[in-house]
Amino acid sequence: MYKIAFLLPVAALLSACGSNSSGGSGGAAQLKIVGSSTVYPFTTAVAEEFQRANPGVGVIVESTGTGAGMKLFCSGVGGQFPDMTNASRRIKSSELADCNKNGVNQVIEFPVGIDGLTVIQPASAAPINLTLRDLYAALAATPFGKPQTAKTWRDVNPSLPATAIRVLGPPPTSGTRDSLNELFLQAGCESDPAMKALKETDADRHQEVCSKIREDGAFVEAGENDNLLVQKVSADPAALGVLGYSFLDENADKVRAVALNGQLPTAATITSLSYPGARRIFTYVKGEHIAAKPAMRDFVAMYGRMIAAGGPLENRGLVPFGATDLTAAQDQATKLVPMTAADLK
Repeated sequence: MYKIAFLLPVAALLSACGSNSSGGSGGAAQLKIVGSSTVYPFTTAVAEEFQRANPGVGVIVESTGTGAGMKLFCSGVGGQFPDMTNASRRIKSSELADCNKNGVNQVIEFPVGIDGLTVIQPASAAPINLTLRDLYAALAATPFGKPQTAKTWRDVNPSLPATAIRVLGPPPTSGTRDSLNELFLQAGCESDPAMKALKETDADRHQEVCSKIREDGAFVEAGENDNLLVQKVSADPAALGVLGYSFLDENADKVRAVALNGQLPTAATITSLSYPGARRIFTYVKGEHIAAKPAMRDFVAMYGRMIAAGGPLENRGLVPFGATDLTAAQDQATKLVPMTAADLK
């Protein structure tokens, strides 16, 4: 697992290490945040701004992937556990149950904004346009329940180039992998009426056929470092990659988006949810740590102010919510209401 750590500043972190309150990790003057590589740039931007306003508080942001971040976050309450975790998908009911089992009963969900799961190609390559059915047929281990035989994109669709299938994407620990399965592969699979019907008659078989990715080298797990994925794709004329929209926005000189079902990811298509890869992204806060670390409350409140349209995070590539969802998210950033299992139904 590839980790990136953002630290602010060394002096503040050292001063915080002397205090190890049972209410949080590393003492009341230090916040520790783990989780999604997609949400990492936005939380890092908030950390930078928060540090300027609160020089006595140290902040550590680590990019561990959504799944690994949830596991760390839900492992317990106390000095060795993170205060917050970023997620490029919503927390699963099984993860919330693990949190509760380990004494983390005040899980506070803060929606950050909208991201667009994006397929990229080198900016220098000839544009390729795909349907979700094409993508599924190329990447599935058993497309539509049949053996995988496709070697090139033309094998998938006669109108596509005879270029070898090579897609770099997220590992299973990543929330982006979950989104790839749900938003792209399952949707492509269910373009076949028989596969859609299978979901009702045999859910386990449907999950296997529609979500299991081939393991013969056509799909390459590129780790949690999305900047490195951009570099690899931009250097390989035949490669495609899967990552969050913000990284596309930051690297428009190196890579460009592949149209899916005739739609390109833009701020407009993601906000309207007309782009098939549009997804909400989140930060989760451990309520049990707030009493010992009141700076957590101020941090999330600042986050809420920075997600507005025209705000600092939009400049970093975040797609802001529309007015109604934005008001709800900003309200939650100040009220910090814990969620329950019923919220996930």
